[in-house]
Amino acid sequence: MTIRGEQGMDQLRIPRIISGAFADAPHASGREAAIYGKLVAARETEASLVAVASFKRIVGHVLFSEVRIDGEHRRWLGLGPLSVLPKWRRQGIGGALVAHGLEAVRRDWDGCVVLGDPAFYGRFGFEHDPALVYPGPPPEFFQRIVFRGPAPQGTVTYPSAFG
Repeated sequence: MTIRGEQGMDQLRIPRIISGAFADAPHASGREAAIYGKLVAARETEASLVAVASFKRIVGHVLFSEVRIDGEHRRWLGLGPLSVLPKWRRQGIGGALVAHGLEAVRRDWDGCVVLGDPAFYGRFGFEHDPALVYPGPPPEFFQRIVFRGPAPQGTVTYPSAFG
């Protein structure tokens, strides 16, 4: 398995990976692939990595895009969507994508937020912070990791592609 940055032709394959990964997810909105497409079209992706199996097939993907806190640019990213095709799950691919992605963005950004399973994302240093909020989902599923500086406070908004 190789983790690498997204390349030009990958943009045609990634929506299928995202759709396949979220097809059986009870929390899926069905818009995950469209979100990716809108972020790419608007040039709002900051880091996009793929997991490539030995036979050169993309089996996973992770995306990072800038978020705002209280409407301001604060050098913070949002992680998501994270996608691994169902038959490739439970092999460490999602974790490898997250770890490589965080390493790729750590030196240029101050922190990152994610909406997801605390047990999974906690392994990478994400934690719930009641001072940093994302309205809607249960608060404990919204987490952050600080790369440098103080932890921000306020309400997080994702790019408009997220709806």
